[in-house]
Amino acid sequence: MAEQKPKHRRKPAGIGRIEGRITADGLTHGDRSLAHEPGERSSPPASGNRATWRVGGLVGRKLAAIGAATEVRFRAVFSDGSVYTNCEEGRLPEFTVTFRTARAALRVLAFGPVGLLESYFDGNIDIEGSFPLAFRAALDSGFDNSQNALVALRNRWHEFRFSNKSIAQAKANARFHYGLGEPFYKLWLDKVGMMYTCGYWKEGTKTLEEAQQNKMDHVCRKVQLKRGETFVDVGCGWGGLLFHAWERYGAVGTGVNATTEQVTELRAELVRRGLADRIGLVECDFREIPGQYDKLLSIGTLEHAGPDQLLAIVRGHADAMKPGALGMIHFIGHVGDFNTEFYVRKHIFPGGWIPSLSLAIDAMEKCGLEVLDVENLRRHYALTLDAWASRFDENWPAIHALEPRRFDERFRRTWRTYLWSCAEMFRSKNSHTHLFQVLVSKGNIAGNYPMSRAFLYDAAARPS
Repeated sequence: MAEQKPKHRRKPAGIGRIEGRITADGLTHGDRSLAHEPGERSSPPASGNRATWRVGGLVGRKLAAIGAATEVRFRAVFSDGSVYTNCEEGRLPEFTVTFRTARAALRVLAFGPVGLLESYFDGNIDIEGSFPLAFRAALDSGFDNSQNALVALRNRWHEFRFSNKSIAQAKANARFHYGLGEPFYKLWLDKVGMMYTCGYWKEGTKTLEEAQQNKMDHVCRKVQLKRGETFVDVGCGWGGLLFHAWERYGAVGTGVNATTEQVTELRAELVRRGLADRIGLVECDFREIPGQYDKLLSIGTLEHAGPDQLLAIVRGHADAMKPGALGMIHFIGHVGDFNTEFYVRKHIFPGGWIPSLSLAIDAMEKCGLEVLDVENLRRHYALTLDAWASRFDENWPAIHALEPRRFDERFRRTWRTYLWSCAEMFRSKNSHTHLFQVLVSKGNIAGNYPMSRAFLYDAAARPS
């Protein structure tokens, strides 16, 4: 799928076109008909609006900093009529942020980017125009990395309340997100295997379905999955990889999942396909995987470990591997030590936590796993999320109709924020959040594995 990016012309840092009367804060008050000579400053609004004017000015300075750091053109309109724009004369904004209430501006001052997003979720802020470009502007300027003591406090409370240390809480956290029902996810995930993880967009890939098919083949070939071998699919979702490995490679899989709703839905699909006696399915925590297998595939599970359970989760993976077994551990990871986005933990993935690559590899080594290969698929996740977000928006009427009270306007705003913002995060040149595939062996690998990656890209290679 070709990546479409708007074209921008770089402007000098700090440029901003003022509409209406200029205030001391670099904002404007009133409409275009009130324009004065350059440099003239207006008085504050009437005394009843003085607090609003001051708040708008403070937030306006934050927006002016964003405007100076990005090529994305935008406009912000405050509840008192104040306006900020970084558009040059004669050029239109690519998106407009409208503050419906003074409270929305106050929340930005109190909680920074989180306050802005939560005001959008509540309907106190509207964003018109290109939604993804709004996040690109924030990422260009580093606004998303703003340090905020109140958000840090909320994040610490979240970890205390929703820690995955308890298996019961870990299960509740998983069900909050993954238990929304197959009909919901079916409307915007791929039609091949409903894979809710990063696709593999090798050259020539045009669709989400191709990317997910590519990803399943990529991980199966990395562990050299063979006919008759057993493997465990940790966090198996709706079984797309289990079915693919059975049909294409003849491998016998066992899916492990902590989400009751997904297990119920997958069990019914196994029966429908006549595979209930061939493909295994276990509902359990990732620290309690039963048995040992020839191969392990873990696609998107370490993000649900939590800061105090990463080692335990990786140990659960290692214990499920036979001596000498190969495993593929695919996860979102930080490059460096960074906090996980609070709004994602609060509103999307309770208990979610993104480990650094170094912490994850350290845990793997402590559990007796040899790291054979690390591949970074950050750019692939941007394209995957583009496709998910587009399908989510296109199919929103059908999603809403599934269960109007659950899938309401707040849900729509929260989830499209999650999908589009993550797409831009993985695309951003400033992002510390990447997607890694780590190939491991239980114990040092013997001489029976290829010495290079060439076998992965051999067009003539076929599943054995």
